[in-house]
Amino acid sequence: MAKETTTKPLTRAALIKETCRRIRVARSYWDSHNNRACRGEREKAMALYETLSEAERKKVPQVLRVWLRYRSEKYFGADRTPPETRKPQ
Repeated sequence: MAKETTTKPLTRAALIKETCRRIRVARSYWDSHNNRACRGEREKAMALYETLSEAERKKVPQVLRVWLRYRSEKYFGADRTPPETRKPQ
């Protein structure tokens, strides 16, 4: 059975919940040293986080906000060397 995909835009509460979920997924990838997957999830979480208003951002738990903004920026920020692409063998 395939998952049903919804085309409805997320409500504000659902958007906050999805943002938190994506940050948690990125953190779990980070903890398991899966940097490529972590980078992808972090970018998706950051895109959702950027759409939130200031009041909505405060509803995201502080631990998640700190990880998303500061700790992960140290490793995935624009000033870091981008990951190498895999060469076909």
